[in-house]
Order: sequence, then C-alpha cells, then structure tokens
Amino acid sequence: MKNSKYPEQVALLPYALKWLLLSLVVAALAGTASAFFLFALDKVTAWRETHGWIIWFLPLAGFAVAWIYLKLGKEVEAGNNLIIDEIHDPKKIIPLRMAPLILGATITSHLFGASVGREGTAVQMGAALADQLTPILRMDKQARRLLIMTGISAGFASVFGTPLAGAIFGLEVLMVGRMRYDAILPCFFAAIVGEQVGNLWGVHHMHFAVAIVPDITLPTLAATVVAGIAFGLVGMLFARSVHGVGDLMKKHVAYAPWRPFIGGIVVAVAVWALDSQRYIGLGIPVINEAFQQPLPIWDAIGKLVFTVVSLGSSFKGGEVTPLFYIGATLGNALAPLLQLPFQTLAALGFVAVFAGASNTPIASTVMAIELFGPTIGPYAGIACVVSYLFSGHTGIYRAQRMQRD
Repeated sequence: MKNSKYPEQVALLPYALKWLLLSLVVAALAGTASAFFLFALDKVTAWRETHGWIIWFLPLAGFAVAWIYLKLGKEVEAGNNLIIDEIHDPKKIIPLRMAPLILGATITSHLFGASVGREGTAVQMGAALADQLTPILRMDKQARRLLIMTGISAGFASVFGTPLAGAIFGLEVLMVGRMRYDAILPCFFAAIVGEQVGNLWGVHHMHFAVAIVPDITLPTLAATVVAGIAFGLVGMLFARSVHGVGDLMKKHVAYAPWRPFIGGIVVAVAVWALDSQRYIGLGIPVINEAFQQPLPIWDAIGKLVFTVVSLGSSFKGGEVTPLFYIGATLGNALAPLLQLPFQTLAALGFVAVFAGASNTPIASTVMAIELFGPTIGPYAGIACVVSYLFSGHTGIYRAQRMQRD
C-alpha cells in the first residue's frame, strides 16, 4: 500500500471489503453451528437431569467416543491446540471432520454426565469451518492464519454471547504477551456478526445481575489484588492438574479408549456417592446461585476435581465454563474473608480464574464488562491482570507460545 498512487485510505478499501465479506461468511457458519450446538446441549442437559441413572453409562460413552476418534479422528485429536499450531505453523487444512466429531463428542459428554465445557467445541467448529475456505479461495499462509483466527473469534463470541471478548480472545490466545493486530478487523467483525447470527436463530445466553459494586477505595483495591492472586493460583492448579492427569493416563493406559472409560467410572461412582449432579455438566444453575446467595468453598473444589478427572481422562468439551463455575463459587466463598459483596467477587472470580488459566487477561476483562456491566470494569481489570501474573503463565492450551524479546 505504501507504493500505491492512491491515498492509503483509498488503497485500503479493497482489503477491508475482502475481509469484511470473508468474515461475514465465517460468522454465518460459526454462528449457525454454535446455535445448533447450544440447542442440542440444552436438550441433552435437561434430559440427563431428569434421568440420573444415565451416569452409569458414562464409561461406555467415553470408550465409544475415544474409539471413534482413534479410528476417524487422529488428525483432529489435539483440538484447540491443533488450531493454535496451524496458525503458528501452517501445514495443512484442518479436516472438516473436526466439526462433527467435536460436536457429537461434546453432546455425548454432557448427555452422560462428564464435567466439561463448551468453548472448545465452538472454537473448533468455527476454525474448521473457516479453514474450508482456504483451498476454495486459494489463500496463502498469511491469509489462512487470519481466516482461522476469525473462526476462533466467531465461535467463542457466538457460544457465550460476548462479541468483544470473543474478538479479543481470538487475537490474544495464540501467544502469551502479544496480540496480532493484522487480524483485528476480521476478528472483530466476525465475532460481532457471529453473535448476532446466534441471536437470529433464537439463542439465549447467560445473564447475571451484580447489584452491588462498591466504590473504589484502597481497601477494596487491596482486597481485589488478594482475590486476583487466589484466582491465579487456582487457574494454575487447574491447568497443571488437567495436564498432569492427562499425562498420567497416557503413560499408564496405552489404549486410548480405556482412559475415558476409567475416568467415567470415577465420575459415576462419585456422583452416586454424593447423590448429586451438582458438579457435572456445565453447572449453570450453580453459577447462578453464586450470584444469589453465599456458597461453601466445597463447590469450587468439587467442580475442579470433577472437571480435572473428566478432561484429564480425555472427555471432549472445553475448559472455560467449568472455569467460570470454579471462579464464581470461589469468589463467592472468599467474600466474607475479603469484606467485599459476594456478587462482586463471584463476578471477578468468574472471569479472573479463566484469565489465569488461559493467559487472556484482556479478553477476560472485556468479558466482565459485557456480562456484568461497566461498573465492574476497574475491579475486573485488576483481578484478571493479577490472576494472569500469578498463574505463572501455565495455561490450559499447551500450544500457546511465549513472546520472546
């Protein structure tokens, strides 16, 4: 553009139009896929909650899904890490089969009672669908990177209803300490349109009321810093535990389908022993409780353990919604100690544990503003940044890279 005979702004128009059109296509695909996924998720969750006996089939369901991945999905087994690797070092088109495989696997996980999330499914579907445009449009490596990032942003935004956070997540998650501004236009446009596409399909997202946000004072800021440290340490514990259990299972259980079979037995027996479904699935009712009444610390601990066992034994889904659950219930439980309203700390924990576990403090701060309103912004910024710093940059995505000066 520097050598163009036209002003830079005029020369930029074809580039902007190209990426706006591509982003529109990706947003339509990702938003529609996420809407179908969310509707299916609601159906299977409601059915599981009224048919508790289904939990005893979780080991067999896990075995079946892992067997299918072993036979048909070896190339896409790495999930989100495969997508991040393809952006850093483009090699070959993400197989389209990633989308239906992760969709079916996640729905199965939730139907039978694993403790997993949903962001991984939306991100993988968005990226896989977006990458199918690469050979059609004969895109080079640089353009392909932007296209996949666009799919990530559209998927994240459409599954959570947070378009700005979704856009920034797609820019921030790839490398710790650096964002790619060359993708800022397509990521933002795709995230905003993707979320709107979901709304057009009739998707309803989580909404939380934070009635009390205290005025900013030195004591409240100090309490927020302390809470941020706790959130970061828990985020680090979560990431290390999931990786540790996964590595242990791979070391001692050679045949992949046996891993979720064993994990499924552990989860099923634990649900039976506790006589409660409180720590499986997404846990949206408990997240809502965290904003309505004081909760014990055991809720955060229980969800962490169930999720570590589920994800560590290779059940498919995602980490983010369980992190929301852990953070919201942890913040709620810490409120009396830190002398802050439990709703405020539940909101901060909701985003800050995720910030520490995913190394995405900016996206997490913006998410707080989108979900809880602008008054939470200063506190969320402090909590998320402190959590990110104290997590030791141990993340749930192993393919993330560290910026090297």
